[in-house]
Amino acid sequence: MIVSSVMSKNPVFVNPQMSVNDVKELMSKEKIGKLPVLDKNERLVGIITKKDLMRASPSLGTTLDMYEISYLLSKLKVEKIMQKNVITVQETEVVEEAARIMADKEIGCLPVMKGSILTGIITESDLFNAFVNMFGARHAGVRVSFCLDEKPGQLAKFTQKIAEADGNLVSVVTAECCDITKRQCTCKITGIEKSIVEQALLELDAIIEDIRIMK
Repeated sequence: MIVSSVMSKNPVFVNPQMSVNDVKELMSKEKIGKLPVLDKNERLVGIITKKDLMRASPSLGTTLDMYEISYLLSKLKVEKIMQKNVITVQETEVVEEAARIMADKEIGCLPVMKGSILTGIITESDLFNAFVNMFGARHAGVRVSFCLDEKPGQLAKFTQKIAEADGNLVSVVTAECCDITKRQCTCKITGIEKSIVEQALLELDAIIEDIRIMK
């Protein structure tokens, strides 16, 4: 799965000369909290978020009235408060690398580029949706988590047993176990009884961590 398949395409953007008040209105209208900033040549020059707007607003202890605050914010431009050192990814990058960057850098989104052209944006919400799809969460069926020996062919043996029983694997996700000799697998399977899945795993000496029917 690559970034271009999960990103939000043709993102809404703002220009550096837009006022903070206008950005607030745009975010409210579009129901978004992060906006790329493009200059007149459509080059990415920054990003602005709701947090940036909050930091730019007067504190609760200010003596200014609401009209004075509104006036000041109408004069404050995006270029003064936007984040200029923007971390980006190319649209051909893999999703897990985008997720790693966001986690390591503690940021909530990444503008997505094709060369030097902005083509999309990937946010935490996009990653959540990818996570849901990866685990087949919208499919009814048997969900099972188990550990197999970490050696070639073990997962293939399991999938073969499922196929022979006319089961359909709609999701397979693997991860490391605490025991380095094992590999954890989480599968969503349709068209098959829970008992058949359990029997297949028992025949492979797998350790079943959890198995349930998802509706």
